[in-house]
Amino acid sequence: MREIVILVPDVDVDQNIEIDVRINGRKKTLKYRIELMRWEGNDADDRVKLLRHKIADYNKDWELVEIGAPGDSDIPIVFRKNNPE
Repeated sequence: MREIVILVPDVDVDQNIEIDVRINGRKKTLKYRIELMRWEGNDADDRVKLLRHKIADYNKDWELVEIGAPGDSDIPIVFRKNNPE
């Protein structure tokens, strides 16, 4: 699937976003989920393990799209629904 960048307004933690697009006149709804994973401590290895575990155990109906820039206590993760329509 080709990708385009769409700026969306700030959303609360663990929100779903639905985007309706038309491809050759056919409507398709794309569903995204933004989750904010929280962590404690400063050990990079522990953070990577936690992130890998979260992604590996995530609902298989959703695919990982993006891992955002980490903050001191959390990191945003974006998932896209597989075949929403």
